[in-house]
Amino acid sequence: MFHEIQRDCRSELMTGTSVELFEYSLSWLQQEGWAIVSLQECLERLARNDQSRRYAVLTFDDGYRDNVSVALPILERNNAPFMMYVPTAAVTRTMQSWWLGLRELFRSRDDITIDAMGIRFHCPDYESKRFALTKVDHWVHQNYNRAEMLAPTFNKAGISIATLNHQYFLDECALQELARHPLASIGGHTTSHAALAAIDATLARAEMADNRNYLQNLLQAPVRHHAYPYGACGVREELLAKEVGYSSAVTTRHGQLGSDRLNQFALPRIGVSSAFDSNISFAARMNGVQLAAQTLLARRPHRQHLEETLRAWAGRR
Repeated sequence: MFHEIQRDCRSELMTGTSVELFEYSLSWLQQEGWAIVSLQECLERLARNDQSRRYAVLTFDDGYRDNVSVALPILERNNAPFMMYVPTAAVTRTMQSWWLGLRELFRSRDDITIDAMGIRFHCPDYESKRFALTKVDHWVHQNYNRAEMLAPTFNKAGISIATLNHQYFLDECALQELARHPLASIGGHTTSHAALAAIDATLARAEMADNRNYLQNLLQAPVRHHAYPYGACGVREELLAKEVGYSSAVTTRHGQLGSDRLNQFALPRIGVSSAFDSNISFAARMNGVQLAAQTLLARRPHRQHLEETLRAWAGRR
């Protein structure tokens, strides 16, 4: 799972994936014997339990311009198919992309007050800007309704979300051109990039169905696959995705695919971001080492309790 592929990741406060890490990801996969396949081919291989070779799917969320200007030439050199999940409002410039507003806010100023949080930040250098941005970002992710509370701060700072949308997201013509590329597949990502699990079922269904209809009309092609914004989903959202006509949906849950107990409407992904990843950590996650370590650590309290119980039982004997 990728979002932005940035030429200068540091100037964007490490909010995407650097070109260097992106290129390394693709070369590592191929050197380690992974075939890079389309999502459709992946699902077909899983359906027939094809275990002849390991394979990976590349996905991009939101429809950023740099996915075409920066990532696409790299993908072409590697003959790597990919899926891009696109929200309607990104293309029409109406999306409340609060994360772009926050990044611009901290990039452009050293002293910032987030009125909704009642916090003032003094961040004159890169590290303090990264820390402050992460803190506010985490605050929004705790309750997505808080995103609307940032609007007065953006207005006061003269930050136009519509302008940022135009600067960072593909427009209709660019998306139509991309959809004709032999390596590209386009999927749905709701109308407004809503956290579906946080809204009522009627609105959640409309978010998915209207976005799918918009993309199919724009591209004159079927749109079969969906990504839940923020990974905010549960059983209800899985059922809605199937109901509106999707054949798969991806989450932000970390994990690898397997034919056993596969839920095509809750597919896991491995996120790649330069804020958290290095070449070494990417390899560890792809090999399953990181997930195994996390599982082991999560089980440690239970194991310690079991060992203490056994020692006490042995002592009573």
